Amino acid sequence: MRAELLAPAGSYEAMTAAYHAGADAVYIGGEKFGARAYADNPDSAHMLEAIDYAHLHGKQLYLTVNTMLKERELENELYDYLLPFYRRGLDAVIVQDFGVFAFIKKEFPGLPIHCSTQMTITGAAGAKLLEQLGADRIVTARELSLQEIRDIRSHTKLEIESFVHGALCYCYSGQCLFSSMLGGRSGNRGKCAQPCRLPYQVSEGRRALNDEKTAYVLSPKDMCTIDLLPEILEAGVTSLKIEGRMKKPEYTAGVVSIYRKYLDLAIAGQPYEVAGEDRRELFDLYNRDGFHQGYYRQRNGRKMMALRNEKALKKKDGQFRNEALFERISEEYVQPKDPVTVRARVSLHAGEKARMELFACGCSAFFQGPEVSQAVKQPLSKERVVKQLRKTGTTVFEIRELSLEMADDIFMPVQALNELRRGALASLEQEILKKFFRETFRSMNDSVQTVKPSHKGVDLPVWASAETREQISALLGSGAVTRIYALCSAFYGARFLENAGMYVRDCTKLGIEPYLMLPYMLREEKTEELFAALTDLKKTGIRGFLVHNLEQYALLKKAGMQECAVLNASMSAWNHRGILLFDRLGIEGDTVPAELNAQEIRERCNTGSEMVVYGHAVLMISAQCVKKNLDTCQKADSLLFLRDRYKKQFPVKCDCSFCYNTIYNSIPTGLLQEYQEIKELGVRAVRLNFTIEDSKRTAAIAREFSEAYHMGRLSQHSGEFTKGHFRRGV
Repeated sequence: MRAELLAPAGSYEAMTAAYHAGADAVYIGGEKFGARAYADNPDSAHMLEAIDYAHLHGKQLYLTVNTMLKERELENELYDYLLPFYRRGLDAVIVQDFGVFAFIKKEFPGLPIHCSTQMTITGAAGAKLLEQLGADRIVTARELSLQEIRDIRSHTKLEIESFVHGALCYCYSGQCLFSSMLGGRSGNRGKCAQPCRLPYQVSEGRRALNDEKTAYVLSPKDMCTIDLLPEILEAGVTSLKIEGRMKKPEYTAGVVSIYRKYLDLAIAGQPYEVAGEDRRELFDLYNRDGFHQGYYRQRNGRKMMALRNEKALKKKDGQFRNEALFERISEEYVQPKDPVTVRARVSLHAGEKARMELFACGCSAFFQGPEVSQAVKQPLSKERVVKQLRKTGTTVFEIRELSLEMADDIFMPVQALNELRRGALASLEQEILKKFFRETFRSMNDSVQTVKPSHKGVDLPVWASAETREQISALLGSGAVTRIYALCSAFYGARFLENAGMYVRDCTKLGIEPYLMLPYMLREEKTEELFAALTDLKKTGIRGFLVHNLEQYALLKKAGMQECAVLNASMSAWNHRGILLFDRLGIEGDTVPAELNAQEIRERCNTGSEMVVYGHAVLMISAQCVKKNLDTCQKADSLLFLRDRYKKQFPVKCDCSFCYNTIYNSIPTGLLQEYQEIKELGVRAVRLNFTIEDSKRTAAIAREFSEAYHMGRLSQHSGEFTKGHFRRGV
């Protein structure tokens, strides 16, 4: 396909402005299920108009359905919400939820599905799997390099969509619970409060790593890749995506117009140099402490971060946006109509029906009006006829060329001429749009079918994950758990196979099931090496693997070990359609999503799921490194703390083996007193997630929860717990 320039629209006005400025397609949210719930999203009636507007202008419109859906929303609301858009010819939907993916594939056949960047698509294996499941396009994780995109291109025929301009999240998209856990505003539900744009004090031990001048440690600068377009196209990207559905129409139109100019040159293979005035215009439209070129050429780094937040300082100093620039863009792209030009042929003869034939967009329409009369007194002039028939009013059409065949002695009322014009234009619009319309049917609903036994009311197995050798040793000696998921990083290095093999033997002697937890993020340079080792470990007794994203599962599937995969909560299903999809993929089990409350978990089928009842929740996983950006990279794991304005301390682990940061909640989730209620949810096991705990606390927590969930005995426990979303949900 020809490379597509894809623009954001947070409103109908922004959509038309984007098209006027040169966008080939627009992505926009409706009244429900979009990841920008606070944008000025059009209602359903305006969305239908938007679909028609796009098609009449030779453009495409993609609807964002890229939030996670609860069971009742999926089964009771999604079909009726999408049905009118599907019938009207919606070009594609963008989805995050695997249950939504499966639902649309079954209920709306023929509707292209674009897999959102929030699916955390980081490699060729995951992309290939989505292709096999029936996806039409993937939106790559923003963190990918050009080489990683080339690798995806070489392994799939999927369309590849990648971001080229705008704001970046600090976290891998789809892996962030920061806003959700702190204030209940979930990014997975389109309501992120952006805690990443706030200041934090950072310390390592007793040493401060920053001050107020470098306090915005989680806030990346905006991306601008205007110089890289030829390389991005060469890597295999077919849709170049601009970010900004929360921004004004003038921003959208201004950015699109400049990218249109240079993308056309890149498509034509013409070398170019970005003009200084174009670069300044992009800067003036919006920037966050300047620009960088994203992750296409670099892994991470301080130059990518807006540590000082000049944007906030400028606001305090009274420096506002370039009003003259916004006014010019508004006049050029936001305010004007962009009519569909029409050629008309009209025939008016006394005693015959008035006839009007219209031609536009490769289509034609013929319409007959009332019979034309012989003039009794004053005949109708050609000038009057032409003037009346050119009045296209609020329609999208403009009659530029009109061929009129009429006698000199005829008469028609003005109302009859208006009816002729309206009828002809309506017929033309119908003729142009009908090729996009779809027929619909409703399939029989899936039901939750499982052969797995119910676990309600029984004593639940207590399992645990551990991130350090100290924690693993404490769990082995506690006698409290029957399965351990040990993080690969705890053993990784020159003696990985030997160290992990000893862990397997130690577990086996004690009757504990030995599992490995894959790194929270695994990228191309480590994949082959790690998976070669995992294949060898599987032969020595490793029972399975806890995985965090689609790429990791797909790699296990590729290695023939999909039945050994347990999905962590970051890749779990909120609804039964997702559960059925994962079941068909042959996984061993999954984890109850962290953002569902007790009632919502109760409505879910949990027979193949384990539930986290203790642990510092993972709030963010990032390719950036707080340690490196503020200090130096010492090629060694480290533990830092972020302190926010309320004096809360958030642990940050720097995993140097696999080069990513993990930010944890300041307070651990602890569902100890709720043990009886959780037994009634039907989960197959409960899990304790150990992250920053020392050996003493690890053993104590394991014993406390084991006694509660096995014997119904509550003991005194130390420390503060949060209930997470168990009571509130999102």
